[in-house]
Amino acid sequence: MARLSGSEIEHYRREGWLIPQFTLPAQRVAQMAEALDRLIRDNPGVRPEKLVSAHIEGDNGEGVRGSREFLDLAMDPEIVELVSGVIGDDVILWGCHVFCKPPHEGYETPWHQDGHYWPIRPLANCTVWVALEPSTAANGCLRVIPRSHRERVLHEHLHEDREDLTLNQRMAAGSFDEADAVDLELQPGQMSLHDVYMIHGAKANTSRQRRTGVALRYMPSTSVFERHLRPADGQTGVPVNFAQRPLWLLKGVDRSGRNDFDVGHRRLR
Repeated sequence: MARLSGSEIEHYRREGWLIPQFTLPAQRVAQMAEALDRLIRDNPGVRPEKLVSAHIEGDNGEGVRGSREFLDLAMDPEIVELVSGVIGDDVILWGCHVFCKPPHEGYETPWHQDGHYWPIRPLANCTVWVALEPSTAANGCLRVIPRSHRERVLHEHLHEDREDLTLNQRMAAGSFDEADAVDLELQPGQMSLHDVYMIHGAKANTSRQRRTGVALRYMPSTSVFERHLRPADGQTGVPVNFAQRPLWLLKGVDRSGRNDFDVGHRRLR
């Protein structure tokens, strides 16, 4: 079973991000690459950077026809074990977003903090970003601002009414120094982990090589997925329905005693 080492956990806590030693086997990556191509074919009217809730099979109520294969990936025991190394032994899966940037015209992801968008209280989450294709500085890999999570503060975000962005909210100028950015370059099967307060983004893909990552979202069960909240008030540029988003308790127990694991699961029965 994959586990984070003590030094990896310390790096995540200090820097807010980590590329672990663990990687997916090549055969699993190949299977997910095929699942990705089917997902794109099943959603011809959706920008491939905006395949939200791809893990919810069939019509997910958020504008995407999802695939069970992405749910299986999110439930992978070794990935869950990595996550528990940084958020504890009680792990809830609540989200999966496929970011596939086509060559030449793949959308930019503005600098932002995930916590600005999400109804988790108290705010806590680990995102696992799994590369299905090479993710490099040339084709718009994930970029982070190290240690930007440490003050546990959400900075101001401004709305941008543009069609060429994965998200329509960008952090206000002066919140951080972009010169501090680190490119998280990954090969297929590698993954990165980052904290919910981490400032991150990605440049547009102007290269000839497609770039795809699957962002898997996990929260500790000491927090509550507050379904009535709309933190970004529908101004994200991506349709979401948190009121009906299903949750899965993958490890441990619900420490809060308030998370609802029934809502949203009717489509899977």
